Amino acid sequence: MKTLPETILEQSRQLPEGGVLAPKNFVHLGSRAAVDQALSRLAKAGKLVRVARGTYAAPVTSRFGTRPPAPDKVIRAIAEQRGETLVPHGARAANALGLTQQVPIKEAFLTTGRSRTMKFGKTEVLVQHAPRWMLALGSTLAGEAVRALAWIGQTHVSEAVGKLHGTLPESEWNSLLASRTILPTWMAQAIGRENAHA
Repeated sequence: MKTLPETILEQSRQLPEGGVLAPKNFVHLGSRAAVDQALSRLAKAGKLVRVARGTYAAPVTSRFGTRPPAPDKVIRAIAEQRGETLVPHGARAANALGLTQQVPIKEAFLTTGRSRTMKFGKTEVLVQHAPRWMLALGSTLAGEAVRALAWIGQTHVSEAVGKLHGTLPESEWNSLLASRTILPTWMAQAIGRENAHA
């Protein structure tokens, strides 16, 4: 019969990169204290990576050696496990949509869950709670546009909305127009003005 650590390791190897394990996945195999201790020892031995309190992932081994799993994959797996919506931060969205040349130095995400900072080796990733309106359109281009505009702010919103109108596909622009009732007044008005001028 396999030991608890062997069972945990076997399960961790079956997960895709970034897949996460928590003590509750193994309490049917032993006491909570025994499970916690096994996970902790595996992390200390470098066989698992502790990515958050009570959350572990398998390191990735390749011919170049061992590295922590990609942060975005782990964060997405945790969000899915907790039933949270997770999207890239507005700075990244603004860069992707061509509204800024600035490339964010720190990896950051917005979530319906609580704010937290997660460590992956030397990399720190910020997961920030965001209001529902920022996440309402999900990972669509219109959703990215909302987050980009929120990051750009009121001062430069008109110029940014003008650029978006020229680059977003018509269906995404219409989606952005339709969402004005849930957006902050300054943003909704800028989108409305741009649409009237078109």
